[in-house]
Amino acid sequence: MFQLTANDFVFTLAGIVLFLGVVAFIIGLFTLAFKITSSDYAKISSQSAKLINKGLTDDVSDLMGNASSLLESLTQMSKTRAGVGMFLIIVAFILFIVAYYLISRVL
Repeated sequence: MFQLTANDFVFTLAGIVLFLGVVAFIIGLFTLAFKITSSDYAKISSQSAKLINKGLTDDVSDLMGNASSLLESLTQMSKTRAGVGMFLIIVAFILFIVAYYLISRVL
């Protein structure tokens, strides 16, 4: 078994926190970058637009209400996804600050 000094433990802890910060930052960036390019999102949007056109031509108000609630749900989904991405980026910056603080306390 090897001896682990307090400085070695703090450096190891700072390295782990830095790694977690990098992972959170990358996941947050991917979440923000690919939120609109999802093929399912585009397919649902186009289908709901067709539903709205069908509702307008056939004068079916229930179909219009359901299609508009579907579009509202899609809008809320994209806002939630953007919020999750921003939250992960903020957490990543907090983890970077903690890692810097740990390393600066040892040096």
